[in-house]
Amino acid sequence: MEQHRTRPAQHGPRHDPAPGPRDPSRPPLPPQAGRAAGGGVARSAQAARTPQRRPAPPPAVRRLPNPRLTGLGGGLFCALLMLLLGLLTAALFGGSQTVYGVLFLPVCALTAVWLREGDLLTAPVVVPIAFAVGLVPVADDGGGGTFGGLMGLVTGLATQAGWLYGGTLVAGVIVIARRVRRVRTPGRRTAPSRPRP
Repeated sequence: MEQHRTRPAQHGPRHDPAPGPRDPSRPPLPPQAGRAAGGGVARSAQAARTPQRRPAPPPAVRRLPNPRLTGLGGGLFCALLMLLLGLLTAALFGGSQTVYGVLFLPVCALTAVWLREGDLLTAPVVVPIAFAVGLVPVADDGGGGTFGGLMGLVTGLATQAGWLYGGTLVAGVIVIARRVRRVRTPGRRTAPSRPRP
């Protein structure tokens, strides 16, 4: 009797024959599920690693206005603002020199803050000049024309010297604080950085 030989079962990986040229009449095979799933997982992991950018805040919230005025610009700004405040004080408050003196203090602070670094020392100089310019519409002329207006201005400067000195002191303190910060800031920037462990 003839015994049919049976081929032993191969437990190793099965080798498929190399694919030949594709038949153009057959549609292409869809990608394997495992590879597609693996690609999707890789893409999702990569998307999770990349940080998402937050939208930038609007320009109005970012920074308050911070102009930098020259010495001449700071003097003109302070003088024109004090003249405007003097006219408003004369029209709305009957020329009250106390109201004018109170309004003088924040103008001194703004002038000292908005001056650029190179012209800081002009702030205590332009502030008293601006006080005198704005005091012209507030001062009592006494009905004497030009001479009476000049005498009223001198009298106003003498009686309101406290506000004048106070505003000049505010400008001087802000200037000193800005100068100290300017001196300390370059030392912090040039300090050697410590090596990371």
